[in-house]
Amino acid sequence: MAIGMSREHHTISKVSRRRFVESIAFAGVVSRFSRILQATELDSPAVLRGDHFSLMIDSLPVDFTGRRARATAINGTLPGPILHWREGETVTLSVTNRLPQEASIHWHGIRSPAGMDGVPGLSFRGIAPGETFVYRFPVRQNGTYWYHSHSRFQEQTGVYGSLIIEPRDKDPIEYDCDYVVLLSDWTDENPDTVYGNLRKQSAYYNYHERTVGTFVSDVKKKGLRATISDRLAWGRTNMSPTDIADVSSATYTYLLNGKAPSANWTALFEPGQRVRLRFINGSAMTIFDVRVPGLEMTVVQADGNAVQPVNVDEFRIGVAETYDVVVQPRTDSAYTIFAQAEDRGGYSRGTLAPKMGMTAEVPPMDPRPIRTMGRMNMKGMAMGGTAMGGMAGHDVAAMKSMNMHDMSAMPNMHSTPPRDETLGKEPFPQPGPNTARLMPTADVPDVPPEAATAAMKPMHVGPELVMPAMRGTAQLDKPGDGLNGNGRRVLTYSDLRALYPGVDGRPPSRSIELHLTGNMERFIWGFDAYKFSQAEPIYLKLGERVRFVLINDTMMEHPIHLHGLWSELENEHGEFAPYKHSIIVKPGERVSYLVSADTPGRWAYHCHLLYHMAAGMFRTVIVS
Repeated sequence: MAIGMSREHHTISKVSRRRFVESIAFAGVVSRFSRILQATELDSPAVLRGDHFSLMIDSLPVDFTGRRARATAINGTLPGPILHWREGETVTLSVTNRLPQEASIHWHGIRSPAGMDGVPGLSFRGIAPGETFVYRFPVRQNGTYWYHSHSRFQEQTGVYGSLIIEPRDKDPIEYDCDYVVLLSDWTDENPDTVYGNLRKQSAYYNYHERTVGTFVSDVKKKGLRATISDRLAWGRTNMSPTDIADVSSATYTYLLNGKAPSANWTALFEPGQRVRLRFINGSAMTIFDVRVPGLEMTVVQADGNAVQPVNVDEFRIGVAETYDVVVQPRTDSAYTIFAQAEDRGGYSRGTLAPKMGMTAEVPPMDPRPIRTMGRMNMKGMAMGGTAMGGMAGHDVAAMKSMNMHDMSAMPNMHSTPPRDETLGKEPFPQPGPNTARLMPTADVPDVPPEAATAAMKPMHVGPELVMPAMRGTAQLDKPGDGLNGNGRRVLTYSDLRALYPGVDGRPPSRSIELHLTGNMERFIWGFDAYKFSQAEPIYLKLGERVRFVLINDTMMEHPIHLHGLWSELENEHGEFAPYKHSIIVKPGERVSYLVSADTPGRWAYHCHLLYHMAAGMFRTVIVS
């Protein structure tokens, strides 16, 4: 039975056999390998409340596909327990690692001191096998967030869970029942195998490449000259118009709260109730398009921050993003919660129903999107792997490869992170009904203009960069490939207007422009054509206000996440710009957002597509 939460009583579930087994297993009475958890048996994860938590990361045998596999899990469940905190309290989380390798937990979107952020080698040393690390920090925000491992590929194998922070004051969102909807992708393959397959053949999981048949079809539609021209252009980019997702349903099963589509996770409601659904994309590589056919959704929160209500039929949720929506079923019918993968290879699914056992029709998936060359305003052509500019004479093939999760290879990574008492000032508060706005007359740190690029090498064209975009185009009013013009009201970033004005009203003192780059054929990803192992940190001065500008030179979306600091998306809503922690940048798109460097430390800055991060799309931001 699903776990539901309301203001009168927080659970409407009964204790399941799985929950009982978990409780005694965690106490050590039952061996950790005593049984195989079947996907059809998995309930919603346990809800843990308070300010002291004990979490254990361990191996877990599972079966989601009819085949036994090995997962890593928290407290014996996948996903891990739903953690409930309260704004204004200080939380203590003891995390024990029972794996034979290092582990960690990162509190995604949480404003904590750098030493508590949970990135091994960057903000702390990781949790060694058999050890317990105690996280402790004040809770300075409210909303819907999540947590996950930042060690190797443990995020892919199950170390993730939901995080709900209740506001100190009255919640501006009115609702009767409350459910977490955590989306994820599961593979029976070892993630190292998946990554190795992508490195050897980037289209390994793409079963929809163009063929002679599609060539003939395009000739009939466009003519021979236009079709050949299009094929040649795509060939020069080392990309493919059908490459929507690097990892597809060829290996993935899509889960909703740890359940495969056939298991039909169910949330209960009474007709007329306002149901709050907290959507979290906790997948490794999958962008989802979400709708509840037959129900209008009102988006009320994005990445933990309240937004002015927007009525939509559908929304796209990038990896690591969260959206809270309210629906209000008026009849005693069942409704399908439908989240289809962006490449339309599969979906995750659940049900809203007035009683258990009811189901609703699962809609057919939309047509598979096709990229078009017109989305990219290119300059230059593919260099066929020839090193140019700053790479002249450099043996790229001999360059040491580096896994982004083995952060120990980064220079100076093991220097002591700033202690709490050196913060200098309290981090700016989350926007709310009672927060004051810092006006432009406030002091701005003296940062020389050349500091924007002082620690950044000039971008070059070579194996790491195939075709740079001219300058990128504004696309915040576009929902994205596969959603444009589908006949439904689809949320766009332009629709997001914060419910409360931003706290920092100062203009930025400088801009930092970065290109999102890659070579799909070689599965190389980076910022400004540099992999993490080649890149220098980005330096910010404590207290300064900076504009980040991202230009996507690739033909894939990249959900970009900056740890430790808010990203205020510039979407023409001025002081009501939405606060986010993860931002999708579409192919050929130019996106800008403001960052107040209010918390010192070494912060991770990366694409949240797990294998893109591993392949190089990662930087370090140092605030000091």
